[in-house]
This record gives sequence, C-alpha cells and structure tokens, in this order.
Amino acid sequence: MAKPLTDQDKRKQISVRGLAGVENVADLKTNFNRHLHFTLVKDRNVATKRDYYFALANTVRDHLVGRWIRTQQHYYEKDPKRVYYLSLEFYMGRTLQNTMVNLALENACDEATYQLGLDMEELQDIEEDAGLGNGGLGRLAACFLDSMASLGLAAYGYGIRYEFGIFNQKISNGWQVEEADDWLRYGNPWEKARPEYMRPVHFYGRVEHTAEGVKWVDTQVVLALPYDTPVPGYRNNIVNTMRLWSAKAPCEFNLKDFNVGGYIQAVLDRNLAENISRVLYPNDNFFEGKELRLKQEYFVVAATLQDIIRRFKASKFGSTEFVRLDLSTLPDKVAIQLNDTHPALAIPELMRILVDIEKLSWEKAWDIVVRTCAYTNHTVLPEALERWPVDLFHNLLPRHLEIIYEINRRHLERITKLYPGDVDRMRRMSLIEEGDVKKINMAHLCIVGSHAVNGVARIHSDIIKSTVFKDFYDVDPQKFQNKTNGITPRRWLVMCNPGLAEVIAEVCLLLIIQTESCELEQLCIRKEPNKPWIPRTIMIGGKAAPGYHTAKMIIKLITSIGDIVNNDPVVGDRLKVIFLENYRVTLAEKVIPAADLSEQISTAGTEASGTGNMKFMLNGALTIGTMDGANVEMAEEAGEENLFIFGMRVNDVEEMDKKGYDAVSYYNRIPELKKAVDQVSGGSFSPGQPGLFKDLVNMLMHHDRLELIYADAVEANPKEWTKMVIHNIAGCGKFSSDRTISQYAREIWGMEPTLEKIAAPDDPR
Repeated sequence: MAKPLTDQDKRKQISVRGLAGVENVADLKTNFNRHLHFTLVKDRNVATKRDYYFALANTVRDHLVGRWIRTQQHYYEKDPKRVYYLSLEFYMGRTLQNTMVNLALENACDEATYQLGLDMEELQDIEEDAGLGNGGLGRLAACFLDSMASLGLAAYGYGIRYEFGIFNQKISNGWQVEEADDWLRYGNPWEKARPEYMRPVHFYGRVEHTAEGVKWVDTQVVLALPYDTPVPGYRNNIVNTMRLWSAKAPCEFNLKDFNVGGYIQAVLDRNLAENISRVLYPNDNFFEGKELRLKQEYFVVAATLQDIIRRFKASKFGSTEFVRLDLSTLPDKVAIQLNDTHPALAIPELMRILVDIEKLSWEKAWDIVVRTCAYTNHTVLPEALERWPVDLFHNLLPRHLEIIYEINRRHLERITKLYPGDVDRMRRMSLIEEGDVKKINMAHLCIVGSHAVNGVARIHSDIIKSTVFKDFYDVDPQKFQNKTNGITPRRWLVMCNPGLAEVIAEVCLLLIIQTESCELEQLCIRKEPNKPWIPRTIMIGGKAAPGYHTAKMIIKLITSIGDIVNNDPVVGDRLKVIFLENYRVTLAEKVIPAADLSEQISTAGTEASGTGNMKFMLNGALTIGTMDGANVEMAEEAGEENLFIFGMRVNDVEEMDKKGYDAVSYYNRIPELKKAVDQVSGGSFSPGQPGLFKDLVNMLMHHDRLELIYADAVEANPKEWTKMVIHNIAGCGKFSSDRTISQYAREIWGMEPTLEKIAAPDDPR
C-alpha cells in the first residue's frame, strides 16, 4: 500500500504536475495497466511486485521505442560516420531509473505509481543489475555509451550477452562465497532479440592456399544471435544501440549420429557451442590463457565485424555511383575503438575479411585496417597484459595465426630498416614472444594495427610512452595520445544524488556540508579512550576472483577486523568497520553519495586512471590518496591543498626500485605500523586461528611488488573541510565522460559531437 503523504510529498506532487502535466501521468497509468493486463496477463488480484516492475519497465520502454526507431532513421538519412565501441564488458547496472532520468519521466512515473498505490523505490529495487563487467573497464564502457548518445554521436556498443554476469558475493563466516548471477532468470524487458541479423562464427578447421586465394575450411560453426538494448541520450530524443551477442548452436544435427542412436548426445553437445556466452570471466587485472576466453574474444569480434560491414554496405548510397561498396572508404564512415586488448582480434579478422573474402591486396587492406582501428590501453601491470600461446591459436584460429605472422614479418622488416642490426629492439617489439612457449603479445598487435593508441590518464599515458611501449613510441610518436577517463554525470549525480544536483543547479555550489577531519585512528582509540573521538564508519567493498587466494584472504582479514573492532567495548560506537557484501553498480549509487572520505591509495604508477575516485569527488567526498592515475589531474583541478595527498610519487618509486625496497625497515622504524602488522600476524583478529594471516603478512613484508608498506602523516583541518568539499565539486567538471568522448570523437574518430536534439515522435508508444 502507498505510504501516507508528508508535506514534502505534497509539495513534490505539485512540482510533478507542473513539470510533467496531469495528462502525462494519466497516460502512464493507462499504459501501466495495459502492460499489466496484456503483456504480463495479470490483474491486481494476482500480480506480484515483480509484475508491477515489469509493467512499469515496459511503460517506460514505450517512450524509448519511437525515439529509438527515429534515431536509426535519422542516421540512415544523414549517413554520418559511425563509431563502434568493442568491449568484452559493459557494466550497465540497472536501466529503469537511468532511462526515466534521461527521458525526463522520473517525476511523472513517481506520481503515477503513487496514484496506483505503489512505491517507486520498491519497484526499482526489483530490477536485477546487468553485471556484465568486473569493475572499472566495464563501467567506463557503460558511461561512454551514455555520453555518446547524449552528444549525438552515431555510436554502437558491441559485446557479449553473458547468461551469467559477475558472480554474486556472499560473506559467510567472514569468507567470500560465490553464487551464480542468474540475472536473466525472470527475463529482461530492455532487450530485443534480432534473429534476422544472426551471424555465423567459425572456429578450428584448416587453411587451404589455392590459385583462387586462401580458404579457411572444415570449420566448426557457432551462430551469434544479437540482442539490442536502447541507450538513451540525455533529453535529446536520441537513442543509440548496445548490441550484445549470444552464442547459439546451428540447427543441423549429424544424421549419421542419429542413425546409430546418438541423437540425444547430438542435442546435448549443442551446449558446448553455447557455452561461449554462458559466463563472464571474473578477472579484469589478471590474464589467464583459457581457450574459452579466446573463443569469447573472437566470437564478439567476428560477429561484430560482419555486422559493421553489412551496415556499411546497406547504406542508402550503396546501390548508387557513390561507390559505397568500395571498401577503401570504410575508414571514412567507420571508427572501431578497441577497449583494451580483449577485442584485439578485430585487426587480423578485418584483414581476413578484406584479403580473403573481399580480395583486396594486402597493402590496401592494411591501410584500411590501421585507419579504422584505435586502441585504448588500460593497464601497465604485466600480469594483466594478454599473451596468447601460439599453439592455441594454431588450433583454434589457424588463418588468423598466419595473418598475425605476416603482420609481424612486415612490422619487423620496417623496424630493421629503421634500426639496422638492433636485434634486441626487434625482439622487444616483435608481436611474437619467443621462449619455452611462443606467445602472441596482443598489446603489440593493437599498437601496430591501430592509428591511435591512448592511455586513460595523463600519468598513465606518459608511463606507457616512457616505459611499457617506449620502443613503439620512438617509432610512431604521433600514434600516442591521452584520453583521461570520465564518468557520466547523469547516473553519478542527477540520478544517485538528486539533492546535491538540485543544490548545484539552483545555488551555484553554495554548499553547506558539516563534517570533521577523518584521519584513521584505529589503534589510537584504545590507547586514549577518553579523547573526544569523532565517530566514523570505514566501508570497504570489492570482489575477489574465485581463484585469487590472496584477495580472498584480504577480504577475510577485513571482516575479521570488523568482528573485533565492532564488538570492542572500549571502542564502542566510535569506530565501525563494514565490508560491503556484493558491491556492484546499484550499491555504489547508494554508498558514494553518503561518503565523506574516499581512499585512492594505489602505488604511484600502477593505477591507470580510476573512475571511482571521480564519482566520490563529484558527490563531495574528499580524496585521501597517492599521486597516481586520475588523482594527479583531480589535484590540479581542485587544488592539491584540497586533497589529502601522501606517499611516493612516480619518481620516488623509481628511486626506491633502484635502491631496493625493504618493507622490514619501515616495519622496524614506525611503531604504529609495527603494532598493526604484529596484531594481524599474531592472531589478534583471528583468536581461534592465530596463524590464519601469517602468509598474508609474509607476502606483505617480503614479496610486496607494489611496495605497500610506505606511509606519510596526513592531517586535515576541520575548519577547512567545507571549503575543500566545495573546491572538489567545483573542480570535477573535467571528469565528465562527455569531455572524454568529445576528445575521442575529435582526436581519434574524426567525428564532431553534434549536440543536436532530434524531433520526438508524436506517439512515443
């Protein structure tokens, strides 16, 4: 039943009617009931809250469909250059509220559901997160899609429709337990299957070189079935498309097997093909060379490139003398952005299509590929860089291995001419890494096969030019760019913190935020229990990959510390340690606006950018962190004095590497640090298992590649806190994904954001 109206609710109702109009509310109620009856086949006597959510989602979706169709018609008529964002991850979260915000429907829907006796927040909470990503990389892709639509770019996101997304995390007795994320169990009201655009994807087989050309034969075929999800721009009536591919087995059965009684097995074997889109790999910072993962990477690339070329050829100009069928014009109309190395196979696959199928010369095909493709690097950590075994390629993608070898031969031929006799440089720059197991360096493939290579924060871009990819930068400095990441302010301010958004809009950052200094004093409370400590809660969230033992031990340590601290009678209510179970987009939308302090403490030079830091900054939390990733630029925008910066800078890390890093020396020198480490190793936080965390401490003290044992004193002046908050919010404009995408468009894709608003359909239904 509906909750009683407060005075604030009544004022909100008046505001709703003023903004949306009584007629719009009435239409929403009518359409809600229509969907409840005719789409869900329910009435109010038997409908569940989930039914009401689906009725509301379908009602809001009605307002998308007309705009969606009109947008695609608009692109067909105008024939703009189109950008294709290829990513193995799109961490979209929930769709309902974001759609209502972008279509300016939230107030009207809130009023309509209230009049229907329903609670909007309860309905929103029923929606499953689309957790098709591990974290930063996938969430960045989602923010980018929002900005592309809001900026009026003809853009498409391409990825995989994982049946099971990032696992659901449960904490049992302090330990992480993984549960399957069956996010599609009740259906997805936002997607539309497009079986008419299903595409074949080939694996295995062998290569034949004939007088007519090269043929890849005797392959195993998997079908890629596309599901389209609308991506609305912010109140501009533009709705772009995210197309996710689902793996399906071909319909044909082997009749020979059927004749010998193998029909059942033939049907069961279909699952092997469909496993390709079954589950998201739960790692975004550690490379594992699994065949299924390589299948996923080729699957999305092969299906997407067929779709891109189909759309290119289907242009309204394709049948005229506009020579659209001449694929040499592809880079003028198509931009392909590779989100990290996961879609790197787009380079050899596009070469295969152009050379083997379209019969272009190698030189002409290579020119098209390089001018079409661009590559974003997301990490400098060696364990995260993809290096695939040659033997695996030879078995799974034999033609692509040949193409990569030829790309490498021509690439090294060029390097030899530039640096005669420099064998070591050739070894470092080769796409093929020699050793006990020959491997293909996918980052090198991306750099060689792209016209632009960018990092995701200025410090990160400088590092890849000066260290990780220095040899490539020396040869082609014009390729390398920086594109500092950004976040969409629609979701991370307007949607998740509407109160702050309203204050910013109405009083131009005249904020009244009262809080106190927030330095961490866990050990000191018990030492000086009578001191007037400011009560605080430490919140930590994150998921450990199922096979990552150390990360799981860290989660156990955090929960164990919480068990002790939260029940300590001396500490009392002055300090609480909370581990946020199953941290995800929806939970972040609640936690980030509530935070006062944001810890961003990676070792300088190891974090590519970060976007969580930007979300906290936008919502008024002050940053305590190192000069790493986007923190550097945040300090420039807000003023370094308005962040709590500590620890080593990149040059300090380099100097320490030269001298040798000794964690034990810091342990012996800093009494508070020594006491904290001793408490962990001595069993203070695991009294039933005193040695539980000894291995973790041993790793920290003797095998810590990230050099975590290093500290500076950080102090905050409580009187300055409000001023610092204002400076942070005022300085966060640079970190909008609209700015990032505008730079991608102008400086990489050769496109200009239109910012145009197309006409809305007369009848959005």
